[in-house]
Formats: sequence, structure tokens, C-alpha cells
Amino acid sequence: MERLQKECEGKMKKSDIGLIGLAVMGENLVMNMESKGFTVSVYNRTAERVMKFIEGRAKGRNVRGAFSLEEFVSQLDRPRKIMMMVKAGKAVDEMIESLIPLLENGDVIIDGGNSHFPDTIRRTANVESRGLLYIGTGVSGGEEGALKGPSLMPGGSIAAWDHVKPIFQAICAKVDGAPCCEWVGENGAGHFVKMVHNGIEYGDMQLICESYHLMRDVLEMTADEMSNVFEDWNQGELDSYLIEITHNILAYKDTDGTPILDKILDTAGQKGTGKWTSVSALDEGVPLTLISEAVFARFLSAVKDERISAAKFFPKMQKIFKADRQAFVAEIKKALYAAKIISYAQGYSLMRAAAKTYKWNLNYGDIALIWRGGCIIRSRFLGKIKEAFEADPDLTNLILDPYFRNTIEMLVPAWRNVCCEAISHGVPIPTMSAALAYFDGYTSEWLPANLIQAQRDYFGAHTYERLDAPPGTFFHTNWTGEGGDTYSGAYNA
Repeated sequence: MERLQKECEGKMKKSDIGLIGLAVMGENLVMNMESKGFTVSVYNRTAERVMKFIEGRAKGRNVRGAFSLEEFVSQLDRPRKIMMMVKAGKAVDEMIESLIPLLENGDVIIDGGNSHFPDTIRRTANVESRGLLYIGTGVSGGEEGALKGPSLMPGGSIAAWDHVKPIFQAICAKVDGAPCCEWVGENGAGHFVKMVHNGIEYGDMQLICESYHLMRDVLEMTADEMSNVFEDWNQGELDSYLIEITHNILAYKDTDGTPILDKILDTAGQKGTGKWTSVSALDEGVPLTLISEAVFARFLSAVKDERISAAKFFPKMQKIFKADRQAFVAEIKKALYAAKIISYAQGYSLMRAAAKTYKWNLNYGDIALIWRGGCIIRSRFLGKIKEAFEADPDLTNLILDPYFRNTIEMLVPAWRNVCCEAISHGVPIPTMSAALAYFDGYTSEWLPANLIQAQRDYFGAHTYERLDAPPGTFFHTNWTGEGGDTYSGAYNA
């Protein structure tokens, strides 16, 4: 080991960046960085993994291994740039505390894991208070993206951006020559945007699953027929990574020649980022209905034994679809596209609300550009979102943009018909129907919330506002004649 270290030291200059954590994502990011001309130092708590990497995949490359944090830090050029690819949570805090005593003013610590944004806000303040710089960056694209070009969403200490920008924009995905990486905002903004990305990913996946369910159970299409449909959809406005892989998945055969998808257990897993998105929406008071329903759909899928038992008592009605099958497939496509627009509209509304809360200066057009390549939700559709926010940076809701407004208007009839057919056939479409309910609610001049306020005032004296009085003037009615004039001051409770 000592001989190998000396050989490395003799051949290499100071490293441009260091990376801690040699799991699949970490290794692939290192190979990506090195392929773009950067010298990289690597460290892992398990020395054997470092040795295996530098004598294996990284052999002969400008990659040097370190077997202690002290050695690792000594190999880096100033200001030192250290990227952590370790498990979110306690491990990140422990690594930061181990690094800080070894670093000097102006050095940069980068967290590339899926950390929860409040942790990144806290860590940025802690690291900056000790004279260092901190970045929390979303990294999307999985193993392939890390190796060939991910989508990167950095936020944190703005002074750190110039130090890492050449590296990040060299290794990220490119669309029409533009890098899928731009500075997102202060402290936890990068990880917040990545969290919303993951929430939208949940929504996109569930919408595709509902489309698959409709074709499978209402139209009784074969896997090959459905694969051909998704392949066709991927040539138009639905062109995206998730539509593309769905086509591939449906076409994939097991060793016996039957579709492997039919043999996969119908219970979905998750890592929690979708739930974080929903919780943040509740905190911000944003109706993130589609993404929340996508999270709940995964929860429901997980109670497989309960579903099997319940299905025995409530057998599905056998109903034959008598309309034009091809025409209905076209309507499913339109419903999917309409609901997808709503999903992104809700996600952007959440980012806008959080930006006000945390005083982030988010560029919504740039965020769409960041997501156009490298990441899981990459799609042609994102170019239209960028155009919408370029035309109106203060756009309050995506569906008010002329392109999306006109598009949804054309899609609504098919969208409604698909939801009606799904309900009549007993096929659950929680995200597609939630999106329609949101659209109908958001575009309603009047909603029955006046009755809710009357109910709240009746049982809790929470007061209400009147249409015939100035805004901000609150009233209480003694509904029973026994309540008196005392009322609550918590109108928004």
C-alpha cells in the first residue's frame, strides 16, 4: 500500500477535488470527473474499498487513494473542495465534524447525498460560522447519470459557487450545449429543489402506472401492445426518460418468453423524499395533491395482504369496454399529459412558496433547464416550462401560461372521459383524478369553503369574513343563541 501511495504522489499534482464515499454513485462521479480532465482524490471509511477502486476501475487514471482523512486533505489543492457521497443523516454530520479541524478558511465542503433541506440549512450556518464554505447539491440521474452526466442542483454558500462551477458544469449533462447545472440559491435551496424533483418523479411514475393500469384492465391490452403505445408516445410531447424506460420494461421478456413485468410483486418501495415533499407542502399551505396521492398510492400498494383479503369481499365488476379502443388510448395519452402539467404546476407553486419562507432567490426557468437532461424526470416538456418562466418570471401558476392554458383547454374533455371510464370500471387513478379535482378547484371562482367557515364559527367561534364587508373584517354569529359574544382570534387555525 505504501509503495502504491508513493507512486501516485510521484505522478500526480495536487488533486482538483476530493470525494468521500465509494458506493456506486461516488465511484461513477469520480470516473466522470477524471474523464473531464480533473485529478481526484478518494477516501472511504473502508480502506479495502479504496484499494479495490484505485487498483481496479481507476487504475492508470488521475485518481489517487487516501487511507486517512489527514492524508486525503493533504492531497487537495486550495481552496480544497471535498464532496461527500455518504448516507444522509447522522453520517453527514459526523463527517463534517471530522473534516473541519483539518481544513482552512475558504475550503469547501459539498454534500451530494439526498439530505433533507432543513439539515442543509443548519449545516450551512454551522460550516460558515467556522470560516468554511458549504454546498448542498442535488444529484439526479442514478448510476448512469453520475457516470455520463447528471443533473446537478447546488445551493448553499454563494462564495463557493465559483470554486466548483468549472467542475460541476463540466461533468453534468448538456442539452443543446447548455449545462444541466446552475446555482440554485442560498443554504438549503439546492436540496429543496432536488426534493421537489423527486416528488415530481413520484407523480410522473404513478401517472404512467395509472395509464398502464387502464390499458391493461380496461382495454385488456398485451404487454407488447402497451410497449408499442409507450414507444409511440415517446416520439411526441410526452418524450421523456420515464416513458422510454416504460416501453423497454413492457417489452422485456423473462427466460420463458413471457413479460417479466407480470411476475414482479405489485408493492412499491420508497426512500422518503416524496413524503418530505408532501410534508413541506403541508407546512407551506400549498395544495400538492397529485404528488401526495402518488406517495399514498405507494403506501396502499405496500399493504398487499390486506388488499388480497379485501378483494375477496369486494370483487371487481366485470365490465366490457365497448367504445373505440384506439381512440381511448389516445384519450389516455391526453389525460396523462394534462395531469403531468398539473404535477409540475403544483411543484413550482411549492418552490415559490418555500422561496418566500426561506428568502431564496430561485430562478424557475433555470431549474427547468437543470432538469432537461441527466435526471430521472428529464423530458422535452421541460423546455416549455423554461419558456413560460422566461416570458413571465413572476408567473403564479404554470397553467396560466398561454401555452399551458391552451394545451389544457384542449385536453380537458379527454381527461374527464378517462376519469369517468376508470371510475366505472373500478380502476383506481388517484393522481390523474386528483389532478383534475385540483384543476377544477383552482379554476373555480367560487368554492364551498364559506360553509366550512360557518361550521368553524358555529362549533369554535373562529369567526368569518363577509362579502359585503372590507377584507380583514371578522364576524362571529351566535348560532345557537347561547354562545354569547366571545370568539376565537385564530381565524386561520
